[in-house]
Amino acid sequence: MQIATWNINSIKAHTEAAKTWVTEAKPDVICLQELKCEDQAFPTAMFEELGYTCAVYGQKTYNGVAILSRLPMDDIRRGLPGDATDDQSRFIQATIQGDGAPVTVCCLYLPNGNPAPGPKYDYKLGWMERLNTHAANLLLAEEPVVIIGDFNVIPTPADARNPQAYVNDALFLQETRSTFATLKAIGYRDALRELTPMASGDYTFWDYQAGAWQKNNGVRIDHALLSPHAADRLISTRIDKHVRGWEKPSDHVPVVVELG
Repeated sequence: MQIATWNINSIKAHTEAAKTWVTEAKPDVICLQELKCEDQAFPTAMFEELGYTCAVYGQKTYNGVAILSRLPMDDIRRGLPGDATDDQSRFIQATIQGDGAPVTVCCLYLPNGNPAPGPKYDYKLGWMERLNTHAANLLLAEEPVVIIGDFNVIPTPADARNPQAYVNDALFLQETRSTFATLKAIGYRDALRELTPMASGDYTFWDYQAGAWQKNNGVRIDHALLSPHAADRLISTRIDKHVRGWEKPSDHVPVVVELG
């Protein structure tokens, strides 16, 4: 089972790029973030023609997440548990029925948090604490779980070309990284680092400004975290960096995880 994540940064602006990449890569499951559209504006028909069932949790202008699957998908849940007042569309979860055990897939678009300190950073940390609680609860079923998406977290200095540029950024503050590390402490594993633990340069985001792509001035903020039962089935991971070089691309690129 190939599970992919991609912050599309407006599905309307990058519909053709999405179609091109999906036709090329053909992952079984696709998790999209930052749709920037409501459910009815999502190009469901296009993805259905490509063989995918769509579960969408959209929002006008901002945020928005979706899970697309070529495999049977059920038990779809929208919104991160823990705060009934949170109306931002940042989390969607579904059960994917592959060969063998079903896989719980959680697609997320974690808050950016800048400027920090401030209310946006407080929201980010609170959201992360809720995620950690939900992630811990998912482990109780002792089944494969994949938590995947744009985490807006740079976990280590090796995950940035120029870490000094982010010392005061909400993505790299120590409290951000420590809260993210809690997921690993309770048993989740970073899919990429399981296979390339000492690698650097595995970036997934390059800003549109200052020639970041041309200079390879990137960061790794799109992650796939695997429960122990999912990690035991990990075969490969890859970052489709070439997509960033396409005309009018998203500032993120797809990350693909393959489970046996």
